[in-house]
Amino acid sequence: MKASPGNTIGILTGGGDVPGLNPCIKQLVVSAHQFGMTVLGIRRGWDGLVAFSPDDPDSRVQNIIPLDPACVRTIDRSGGTILHTSRTNPAAVSHKDAPDFLKDRFASKKEKRDLTGHVLGNLSNLGIGVLVAIGGDDTLSFALRLHREGFPVVAIPKTMDNDVTGTDYCIGFSTAITRSVNFIHALRTSSGSHERIAVVELFGRYCGETSLVSAYLAGVERCVISEVPFNIDTLCTFLVADRKNNPSRYAMMTISEGAVMQGGEMSLSGEADAFGHRKLGGIGAVTAEAIKKITGIGIIFQPLLYLMRSGSPDSLDLMVALNYAGMAVDLIRKKSFGKLVALSGGRYTAVDISVVTGGAKRVDVDELYDADTYRPRIRSAQGKPMFLY
Repeated sequence: MKASPGNTIGILTGGGDVPGLNPCIKQLVVSAHQFGMTVLGIRRGWDGLVAFSPDDPDSRVQNIIPLDPACVRTIDRSGGTILHTSRTNPAAVSHKDAPDFLKDRFASKKEKRDLTGHVLGNLSNLGIGVLVAIGGDDTLSFALRLHREGFPVVAIPKTMDNDVTGTDYCIGFSTAITRSVNFIHALRTSSGSHERIAVVELFGRYCGETSLVSAYLAGVERCVISEVPFNIDTLCTFLVADRKNNPSRYAMMTISEGAVMQGGEMSLSGEADAFGHRKLGGIGAVTAEAIKKITGIGIIFQPLLYLMRSGSPDSLDLMVALNYAGMAVDLIRKKSFGKLVALSGGRYTAVDISVVTGGAKRVDVDELYDADTYRPRIRSAQGKPMFLY
């Protein structure tokens, strides 16, 4: 049985999971229900709409979840997303990632196909009248594609890197920073006990804000970010001096996973995903090993990575997630589509979804970082957003 197209919201989460997604889903469902709307959850992000086959009843069970206030009652107490997630891009689906019933559309196993038409057909078949997409710039770029195809969409920014253009804040960032600061402080006991240099690797492909802000708040000695290639010998000289000057005889540094040594390249592995991104990782281990070799000092290397975005959300992420969801429902009721809910200057607002094509935000190095000493340096917080950029 099809849902009513004028009264049914579809909702999906794409990209990496972050704390705050489940509260956002819950609030949207509860708010929509109050206004007599039906909500269908789409599993695994855009992949659920690619994998759905209208002719297969089991396909609906596997890819679509009817959501009501009863079934989402307790989900806000945990992290992650009950809808699951993926990095599928329906505009560039490979043969190996396509569902079996669509493989005959491919001329070869090496071909990628644009399945936007298939997705639009499934949205119509499901009776979905408007789609709420929660994700980062990759996920939201396909939401923009649907908007340009004439399908009603509302977007909610989510990424622990906080790098979606058009908003000061993305769901997941505060919890990621809180986790990182707590783990950094916890590592001080072992670092001091063994008089070592601790290297803490954090997520951040092209934007180093998680490394910068975590280092700033935790008071670590040095901070390497994605935006500034670093000199390993200079870094070692600083860390040796930092350790010597510390009465507890240890030093700590953070490093973005997307950081690059001067003269080197980003540490990548595996095949590119549907959005053209290869897996990142390894620069922290390489840097830690180089520091040990150059200085002769023992190292603690700790990649936090997935620990940053695990577990339940903090109060700020709860606040933003609930309000973004409520705003999305308000926009739907007003039939104001093609919008990204956002925070700007400390106030909730909505901007045109086309802002996501502006590329990921970057740390303002001149204002927030000392590239010569590898340290956060906030020239002046006055007039800046709450999270500095």
